[in-house]
Amino acid sequence: MTDTRWDPAQYARFGDERSRPFVDLVARIGATDPQVVVDLGCGNGPLTLSLADRWPHATVIGIDHSEQMLAVARDLDTEGRVRWVEADLADWQPASLGATPDVVVTNAALQWVPGHQDLIDRVVTALPPGGWFAMQVPDNLDAPSHALMREVAAEHSRAAELIPAVTRLQVERPQTYLEQLAGLGCAVDVWSTTYLHVLDPGGAVDDPVLEWVRGTGLRPVLALLTDPSEREEFLVPYREKLRAAYPRSSVGVVLPFRRTFAVACRRN
Repeated sequence: MTDTRWDPAQYARFGDERSRPFVDLVARIGATDPQVVVDLGCGNGPLTLSLADRWPHATVIGIDHSEQMLAVARDLDTEGRVRWVEADLADWQPASLGATPDVVVTNAALQWVPGHQDLIDRVVTALPPGGWFAMQVPDNLDAPSHALMREVAAEHSRAAELIPAVTRLQVERPQTYLEQLAGLGCAVDVWSTTYLHVLDPGGAVDDPVLEWVRGTGLRPVLALLTDPSEREEFLVPYREKLRAAYPRSSVGVVLPFRRTFAVACRRN
């Protein structure tokens, strides 16, 4: 993952909505007394710290490629309960831990990792018998938020550069993850959930869906379009299309968001 320019404050604007899938994912992990717990793509830290709450006797390690996110995580971890490590997940090796992981969690990170099925292979084969791997990835690349991003990018004056940026996210079908993890000798539970996130119920923000994607999927576009006029050339039509696709309702702006989960326990 070469683009490391994350904005922790922008990402945290929807912290409650972004944390819900993590809570649902971790609830399915059956480990009772793990010694080493790893969070791959730990981000700004609060969810990783919740792993230290759940397993207070474990060594908890948070790994992320963004120095900005890790700086916030370290500031949040006032008691030093987590070891924070900067690394690119695309070539990260479990052996770098210096210990065998008992639980590995990755939440909304693998979609940024090219060839992330290779990473899954490396992680799961490093687990001991009875070890746990739990992953969650957004499965909404066909949703209007992303389809319209690609549409606007194709019409932009810098389309040749923008199209690779808006097509870099990669997610496999749920059954693909099921078959991969089962083939690695695991008992596997895979499911998909569509969350209906109600954004900005008070009507204080003009474009809450745009603000949501600014913190995640739109980052590569914003990183490329540093010139204000080029950025507006993208944002003006994209904003209008988002408003039409996600109209304000009586409860706020509803953002349907589908996610895929997999929890695996290694048999042998």
